[in-house]
Amino acid sequence: MEKKCSNQAETEKLAAAIASAAKAGDLFALNGDLGAGKSTFARAFIRALLDNPEAEVPSPTFTLVQLYDVPLCSVFHTDLYRIKDPDEVYDLGLDDERGDSILLVEWPDRMPAEWWDNALVLSLKQPEGAPVGIDEARLVTFSGNEERWHQILKGGFL
Repeated sequence: MEKKCSNQAETEKLAAAIASAAKAGDLFALNGDLGAGKSTFARAFIRALLDNPEAEVPSPTFTLVQLYDVPLCSVFHTDLYRIKDPDEVYDLGLDDERGDSILLVEWPDRMPAEWWDNALVLSLKQPEGAPVGIDEARLVTFSGNEERWHQILKGGFL
């Protein structure tokens, strides 16, 4: 399944829609090259859960993890770009939080293999053939093993 977003506002709207269906225990794996829109998606997702479109949502590139307490549960936004070995992720304490929190993981190729089992994977990139100068268009491709994801995505987000 995939969704083409013509501009940043559409990417943010998609993130907010998916956030509205999120629950504790969900893991969203955000794939994409540098500048693909992972952080834009994550910021919009978190702001939607906070019900605050102006909330400060800094990148976790240097801190590795940013924690947000939203009405639903805690949200851990993590950027694993600087992680070299998946075993290092356990040192962040995220494994203990997975069942009771929502995890947004940028650079998920560095997370432990078993974390992929129930993740919704969102791969973001600029669509091929996008007009020059239109750099905010994104193609978001979804994959995941859980039937729940398919029901959510078919429920009006795509």
